[in-house]
Parts: sequence; C-alpha cells; structure tokens
Amino acid sequence: MKRWLWPLGIFMVLVVFLGVGLTLNPREVPSPLIGKAAPPFQLPQLHDPEKTFSQKDVAGKVWLLNVWASWCAPCREEHPIWVDLAKNNVVPIYGLNYKDKRTDSIAWLQRYGDPYVLSVSDSQGRIGIDYGVYGVPETYVIDKQGVIRYKKIGPVTPAVLKEKILPLIAKLNGDA
Repeated sequence: MKRWLWPLGIFMVLVVFLGVGLTLNPREVPSPLIGKAAPPFQLPQLHDPEKTFSQKDVAGKVWLLNVWASWCAPCREEHPIWVDLAKNNVVPIYGLNYKDKRTDSIAWLQRYGDPYVLSVSDSQGRIGIDYGVYGVPETYVIDKQGVIRYKKIGPVTPAVLKEKILPLIAKLNGDA
C-alpha cells in the first residue's frame, strides 16, 4: 500500500506546480537584466546608415529603448502611445528596429509617425539577443547610469504607461 503513496504524492506536487504555472502571465517574465548595465551596442542609424548610435550617446539621461518592427502587429497597437509621449517631451524614446528591412521600416514610420529621437537597425537581431528580447515589441527604461530599471514584454498600454513607466521615469529624473 505504501508503495503507491510516493508516486501519488509526486504526481500531486507536479499538478500543483502546473496549476501555479498556468496562472502566471507570460508577459510578466522577470528579466535578469533589471538592475544591470544595459548591454553595449553600436548600430547604424535607420535613417542615416552612415552614422551610428550607441547607449554611450545617452549617458547621463533617462531614456526609453523600444524594440519594434514594421512586420509586428502589436507594435502598431502601441505606436500611438509613443507618438503621444514624444509630443510631450517627457523622455527621449529611441527605437531598436529588430530583424526588419530598412525600406519597410522607414515607410512604416512615415505612415504612422516617428516618435523616436532616432532608430537603429538590428537587422540580424544580435543586439536583441543581448537584451534578452523574447519578441517585439519590448520596451526598456534605462537610467542615467545606463542601468536597465524596467522591461515590458509586449505592447505598452495606456495603463502600463501611466501606472509604471511614467512614475518610474519621474523617480529616476528626481521629479518624484
């Protein structure tokens, strides 16, 4: 009789773990990069490939890095939020154009508006790997010391912007 209790107990533990796992939100995956320096990069600018941009160019500033692509439907969903935020000059927004064709990306920005101070082209996705990109869109809040303070997987909603991103930016800028 005791021989059946061990497999039953192990099965019950697995069922509990599965049940807990099914209740988790995959968009809330904690990033191991939170609290660590943003991975270094130097990429060609989307609009002027002869020029490059790196995270060193924004040292001493709080900024957003938004990973996007013209082929990404959720990017289109969140894009009006970035356009509105850029109009208010709350924080500089930089785009990381991920695994995309330059011509398609530029056409997409011309059609929907360009909220970015500038975008860089990560056509091979190598920098995306360094940043732990699961898929587009993803957004990072990076502080004045170049440390990643927040990562949002998936499209940013007005609620996330208002409740998480903007208060964090204010805090990092010393406004809160």
